[in-house]
Amino acid sequence: GRRIPLLRGLPATRTVEENTPAGVFIYTFNVTVSPLSSGVVAVHPTIVNSNPLTEAFDIVPAGDLAYRVVTTGNPVLDYETMPKRFDLQIFVEDTAGRTDLNTLTIQVADKNERPVFRGNMAIQTVRIYVLEGTPPELIYRVNATDPENGELKYSLLPASVPFGVLENGDIFSKKKFDYEEDPCCYFLNITVTDPEGLNSTKTVNINIINIDDERPYFTTKQRIYRIQEEQSPGTSVANLTAKDPDDEDSPSRLFYTIQSSDTYFSINPSTGVLQVAGRIDRDVLPLRLNPNVSVIVRVEDSPRGGHAAEMEITVIIEDINDNPPECNPSSFRKEINENTTAEIFLLDLRNYCKDIDVDPRNNLFSFTGLSGFGSSNFALESTGSGRLVMTEGIDLENPSNPGVEVYSLTVRVQDIASPNYSSKYPFYTFLKIFSYTIYIYIRIKPVNEFFPIFSSLSYEFNVPEITKVGSSIGKVNARDADWPPSVITYSIVAGGGTRDYTNTFWISPINGDVKILAGLDYETAQKHFFTVQASDQEKTATASVTVNVLEVNDEEPICSPNFYSFQIPVSLAVGTNVNGFRIECQDRDSDPRSFRYFIEEGNVNNHFTFSPRAGSNTSQLILASPFDYESGLDTKWIYRLRVYITDDNLLFAKNRATHLVKTGTVTLNIRVIPNPTTVITTTPSFTVVTKRENLYSDSAWYVPFVSTLGGLLLLGLLGRLGALLAARLRTRPPAPRAVGTPLINAPEKKKPEKETALKMIKINTVFDGEARDPVTGKMYEFNTRSGARRWKKSDEPLQPTPAVQATPSATSGGGREKDRAEAPSKKETSEKRKEPAAGPRTAARPSIGPTQTPGPDGVEVRKQKEEPADRGLPSAAPQRR
Repeated sequence: GRRIPLLRGLPATRTVEENTPAGVFIYTFNVTVSPLSSGVVAVHPTIVNSNPLTEAFDIVPAGDLAYRVVTTGNPVLDYETMPKRFDLQIFVEDTAGRTDLNTLTIQVADKNERPVFRGNMAIQTVRIYVLEGTPPELIYRVNATDPENGELKYSLLPASVPFGVLENGDIFSKKKFDYEEDPCCYFLNITVTDPEGLNSTKTVNINIINIDDERPYFTTKQRIYRIQEEQSPGTSVANLTAKDPDDEDSPSRLFYTIQSSDTYFSINPSTGVLQVAGRIDRDVLPLRLNPNVSVIVRVEDSPRGGHAAEMEITVIIEDINDNPPECNPSSFRKEINENTTAEIFLLDLRNYCKDIDVDPRNNLFSFTGLSGFGSSNFALESTGSGRLVMTEGIDLENPSNPGVEVYSLTVRVQDIASPNYSSKYPFYTFLKIFSYTIYIYIRIKPVNEFFPIFSSLSYEFNVPEITKVGSSIGKVNARDADWPPSVITYSIVAGGGTRDYTNTFWISPINGDVKILAGLDYETAQKHFFTVQASDQEKTATASVTVNVLEVNDEEPICSPNFYSFQIPVSLAVGTNVNGFRIECQDRDSDPRSFRYFIEEGNVNNHFTFSPRAGSNTSQLILASPFDYESGLDTKWIYRLRVYITDDNLLFAKNRATHLVKTGTVTLNIRVIPNPTTVITTTPSFTVVTKRENLYSDSAWYVPFVSTLGGLLLLGLLGRLGALLAARLRTRPPAPRAVGTPLINAPEKKKPEKETALKMIKINTVFDGEARDPVTGKMYEFNTRSGARRWKKSDEPLQPTPAVQATPSATSGGGREKDRAEAPSKKETSEKRKEPAAGPRTAARPSIGPTQTPGPDGVEVRKQKEEPADRGLPSAAPQRR
């Protein structure tokens, strides 16, 4: 059971330098096995533990049970950043089951390392860009470190480059670079060295950036070019080229422009090709005087303006035969009198024609081709002269003459030189005409032998006064017997004016149409006279014109006053002339009976009207209906009446649509003054006035309407009940009267005080009959015509008795009746007082007359011719009242 050492050479301690690469041998040891294991290892030596933990070491067999400890390189040993010592525990086991565990201590030794670059230089080649023209300055700073923190030094190769490096690693330039002269690229080797001489080197690439600092220049040497006129747009004139020193190694990007204000040429901004931009005509100014066109071309190395160069070129414009001969004027008019002799010279055309081509070889022309109506009467002397002569005379009065007044001739002016065109000028070729046509009109002037004659010696036109200015009112006409007829012009030579306008009328000088230039007024002038003249330029004739102005209703009524304001009381009686207002109207063109009056605005509830409403030039304002503010029917206290006065009431209805109707206006302001209610209080110095106002607004129209409707329904119901009650009383039979009841009023119960005055008139009555009362058995007398009656005295014969006039009055306060009468004698009065009453008051009252009239106090008054002598007598024929 005692452990037998199997690992020979352990424990041990070894030292290894930092940064040792993988696979470096560190230490070798052997394994001793027992005879029982047959010399075979079951578990090879293995690092079972590391203090501190690491995978930087490994054990590999070396043959014959020999083993080596080597570095793995994962990680690489670093003295500055890793532990300085590692304890490796190595385990081994043979086939017999014996084991051994021992330790190998490895110490890391420090080693001087090379300096290390930091930043971009540590991983790549640094590229530095420097603009040309930049003055000497710092361009880059190198960053490097020494693992041992030693002081580093920097150096630069090759030494011939215009750059340097400082001890702190700053790279600086030593000159101002020119891209066009200096190299555009430099490679610098930067070396950093530690105090022990170890170093590291990196490359820096410095590139010089080209900037636009050079002026371009033209490479084209030619300065003068020639082209013919009338070249089509786009034709190339010159190909201008230039270079930019900044673009020696790359295609130039130059931009070309024309600086001079030239309308003939344009230049391609990219290629520099100068080409025709518009029509070039050598024969017009300014090229006619100077055919040389100077063009200043500018080349720039930037489209927005940079370095530039300019060059002036001259383009000479050559003339070609591109213009036909022209004549000014192109048409000629000549007049010759009839019967003119032959062979007379008329016109020299060469004095009016020319060819504007500048080159004399191109401006020669000839006259040919005389033709046209009547050309047989004329001829050209020669093709080169252009002189026109008449070969035969013309007489308009000759019957054989066809009556032609104007002869139309044409002459062609031909260009002699051939057109100098080629196929490269297709654009303008079709525009050119190489001949020119002259038109000649020869008028045979007739002799003026006749005067103009008007169709009438006098004209009369009827014109309504409202005719618009500029309207035609008539036409005059005149003719001329000459052949051909002369052109006649018309004019007004006398008259035609008014006090306000010098020229009221105008006549068309061509057709004789007469128009008005100013408005006509029948009330100012009913007729106008003027004289018109017809002229054929040599002879004249006149005619008179009368213009009758027709009256039209074009004046408005003018009323006075046209505005009036006043106040009226609310109790003003209907039919009253309101405030005595009276309107009076005048119209210059209407009869005073033609006025009508309308209140178009403000006449709420139609309280106001005019009288008369038509047929007079004066009218009064009348109150047509009373005001009713208490019931709410009226709410307005101020009335603003807009009155219109028209002057058409005498027109028939069918004519009012076609005749004018004029309207005048009048405005009336009327304030209604309410009746004040005054209450005197106990304090003498104050007076309290109570005023009733309508509390309903215009929007609450339904309140007075509903109130009025309800009141009317209530009154109708009460009236109906009263009518039924009256009918009931009339149809009720009288109460039966007991036999033997005297014909006097029975005593009645006392009623409330009520006075009734009854005035009765008694007239002398003749009683011509008698009869017996069926109740009392007494005799009474009566008048057969009127029905008057009285009790008959036993000893009184039947004879006439004069009637007396009495005024009885009954007062119900005492319940008795008193009769007061004025009798002619005391005897008759005493006899009447002794007679008893005949019955009740209602039954005993006779019907005594045909008429009944109400008294002044509402008491019924009866008038009669005959009446019984005593009110107590019975009625001959009972009547109901």
